[in-house]
Amino acid sequence: MTEIVVLNSKFEAAGKINTDVSLSPEDINVPVVHQVVKATLASRRQGNASTKTKAEVSGGGKKPFKQKGTGRARQGSSRAPHMPGGGVAFGPKPRDFEQKVNKKMMLKSIQAILADKLQSGKLLVVDTIASDGKTKTMQTMLSGRNLLPALLVTTKADSLALRAVKNLQYGKGMAVEGFSVYEAVKYENLVIEKDALTTLLKRLE
Repeated sequence: MTEIVVLNSKFEAAGKINTDVSLSPEDINVPVVHQVVKATLASRRQGNASTKTKAEVSGGGKKPFKQKGTGRARQGSSRAPHMPGGGVAFGPKPRDFEQKVNKKMMLKSIQAILADKLQSGKLLVVDTIASDGKTKTMQTMLSGRNLLPALLVTTKADSLALRAVKNLQYGKGMAVEGFSVYEAVKYENLVIEKDALTTLLKRLE
């Protein structure tokens, strides 16, 4: 059983969460987290780079010069890859870079990143992330407690905290439904609401 301290809106100890999900050092699985992060970055690639092959470049229907007598190597088309203005050999074509991540691996990576943040003291569980929706107030609150860079995870997608953190240079916010292992790795501190953490832990049970 794992015990996690819960803070109030003033970041003072206000209770604890007990969970059967193991978040010990043995649960920090670096290879799995690495694979999920790579898959996340790969899926963000547009994959729209495109070049024209010899068959797609316009022109080249006529033989450039006669077969014999010029002293040059014989050529059948001016659009061959080795000719100026010719097509590209083995060039990129539009493709999908998305990598498959099965459910078990995704859950294992979430467990690993939560265990890592907890063991390093970078996981802060708050009853509610209080905010007036202003970026300046959020900046002052987080920097004053030395919590930047930080990823804020809330229960609701329309919370004022997510609006406030949107323009922070070293901060980002997201609802728990869209929790990203990549973003959790990218930002040093993970500030998460109690109900949001409970939702994640239920997925891991």
